[in-house]
Amino acid sequence: MTFEKIRKVIAEHLDMGEEEIKLGSTFADDLGIDSLDIFEIVMELEDEFSMEIPTEDLEDMKKVEDIVTYINSKNK
Repeated sequence: MTFEKIRKVIAEHLDMGEEEIKLGSTFADDLGIDSLDIFEIVMELEDEFSMEIPTEDLEDMKKVEDIVTYINSKNK
């Protein structure tokens, strides 16, 4: 469920089909997301999940799976 919500936000932001976004997709190489896109997507995810994601926590997030894991660990 978390992955589907995140995938929807990313797809809408990048104006692409949700089916193109996989759990193992990397932001830079697979999706062509730069640091500004990441920042904007994270702001949308913070609203979607009613949480705050500190900027320093983003440094280790390279794949969609990293964000899914992070959000799941904070929403227990």
